[in-house]
Amino acid sequence: MFSDKQKPRAMNEPGGQPNRIEKNTKIKGDIISEADFRIDGKLDGNVKTSGKVVIGKDGYIHGKVECVNADIEGNFNGELLVSDLLSLKASAVIEGTVSVTKLAVEPGATFNASCTMKGKAGSFKSNNPASVSNEFKSSLSSNASTSNGPAKAS
Repeated sequence: MFSDKQKPRAMNEPGGQPNRIEKNTKIKGDIISEADFRIDGKLDGNVKTSGKVVIGKDGYIHGKVECVNADIEGNFNGELLVSDLLSLKASAVIEGTVSVTKLAVEPGATFNASCTMKGKAGSFKSNNPASVSNEFKSSLSSNASTSNGPAKAS
């Protein structure tokens, strides 16, 4: 009668059910959760989750986001800390600072950010962002087929 087999089971996500901020919803404040988040509305504040953050095409976040993975189709302005994969869709507009382990950018995405990439083990190659930036530039320059000056990432 009261067995565990009859209880509804939560989704197989580490933090439970995903959360969603719908279109035409505006929130001002900070969010802390262990579950995934999808933002299709506007958020002026910070998000910290041990899951995935998805910013939909009409979504906008102004603040700091800390997460494991992120898929962005909409707009982001602030500090973005992604411990694994950041995926930017063609409609994404990113401004601010970004720290990530893996980065995937579709053609058409706007990425106006200072970006620091961590190594495969999740640790920074250097504590100085300028030296990480120089490593990135030098690897681009050395792979260029002509020597017309330093390569530029767009």
